[in-house]
Amino acid sequence: MARGQPVYLEKVVYNLRGGFLVRPLIIAVILGCTGAVLSSLEESFPVLGNLVPKVLFPTNVDHQVAQTILSTIAESVMTVVSIVFAILLMTLTLASMQFSPRILVSFTKDRVTQWTLGVFLGTFSFCLSAMPAARSAPAPFSPILTVTCAMLLALVCVAWLLFFIHHISQSISVNYIVDRIANETEAVINEMMPQPRKGKLADLADRTPPPTDGASVLSHSSGYIRYIDIEKLMRAALEHKVTIVVTRRVGHFVPEGVRLVSVSNGEKLNEDLVEAIRDSFDIGPTRTLQQDIEFGILQIVDIALRAISPAVNDPSTAICCIDHLSRILIKVGSREPADSRFYSPPGKLRIFMPVLGLDRMVHSAFDQIRSYSKVDAAVSLRMLRALTDVSITVDEPEARKMLALMGRRILAGAESCLNEDELVEMRQRMIGLNKLALGPVAESGGGKLWRPE
Repeated sequence: MARGQPVYLEKVVYNLRGGFLVRPLIIAVILGCTGAVLSSLEESFPVLGNLVPKVLFPTNVDHQVAQTILSTIAESVMTVVSIVFAILLMTLTLASMQFSPRILVSFTKDRVTQWTLGVFLGTFSFCLSAMPAARSAPAPFSPILTVTCAMLLALVCVAWLLFFIHHISQSISVNYIVDRIANETEAVINEMMPQPRKGKLADLADRTPPPTDGASVLSHSSGYIRYIDIEKLMRAALEHKVTIVVTRRVGHFVPEGVRLVSVSNGEKLNEDLVEAIRDSFDIGPTRTLQQDIEFGILQIVDIALRAISPAVNDPSTAICCIDHLSRILIKVGSREPADSRFYSPPGKLRIFMPVLGLDRMVHSAFDQIRSYSKVDAAVSLRMLRALTDVSITVDEPEARKMLALMGRRILAGAESCLNEDELVEMRQRMIGLNKLALGPVAESGGGKLWRPE
């Protein structure tokens, strides 16, 4: 969805796209209506029953057999649903304890899980809506074609159950979880930063809020900023001829009563402008990936931190997380930064919105991990390699120097905890990272590029 979509519409679409019960309910309603319509058509046109082979139903007037089949399928499907999803909830609870509670959001948006629930509930609805057609009065009638379709749906449920079990066994593996989070984060990057990088990194001054002594608009609720409707803010700024400076970026927590934005020309601030500004913000109890790239990074960092904790001691999982963090940072480094200043007309600043740059995302990705992985040489080595991979893909000297500085911090922390033998390879990788920071910029025309040995 476009970045400027109205906030209420964006919220509805996001919930429909990721809502756990929306897709299953739609499938259940469709199949339920199909069962009712098909049984009604079969009653109006009995010739439809002749499409079913006689070997399945030797007599077409045995309504008790039809009722028995439909009720048995409905009962069996609901029993399987209750058992399977009870086991699923237990599995998700264990996974959230092992990795991070935030992964539950990704599981609820999993389409296979939603389709599984939808197919089972749809089969139940199909049987339930077709059951009244099988009756003995005023004239015996058995909806043979409808019952046959219900039997086929039951076979589909059995096959889908086997597929679902296989899917769940894969989806609870840490590699699958981290890869899914990384894919979702890259999708947000593509939406928020669609343009390939053409110039140098944005000047830090561009991310510094302009001075304003205007009036403040306070938050009317407590929560995390999940979405900001830029187009609505722009319309409000143009209508009232003011400049709006957003003080909290997407992903920040805003307590009720704390300043949300500053508005120049405070004498123009009125109830209509305040309402328009507040309606441009979607504030909720949890962070989401609507516009929050950092949230995807922090989810992976959470998994890595639990993996390297003394209670778990799983450096392989932390290494997997670092690999996927590097791909996210490479994606960010290859795109033009998200706009923080919006002008209308050209040259007249109307909206300033704080955004994260590559430097801040690198710190979000590696600061906590390096603090807790000082005693683990393998994890520290992988972080240095990840920084090297990111440094190779960016052309700006400032970015490579920033990555080299992070590498020196990783090495300094490891030097205080590891033996000299374990530090040899780390120092070699640090030499390569320093060469990248001091070496020539990579050029598409065949320019030289320092690479670590």
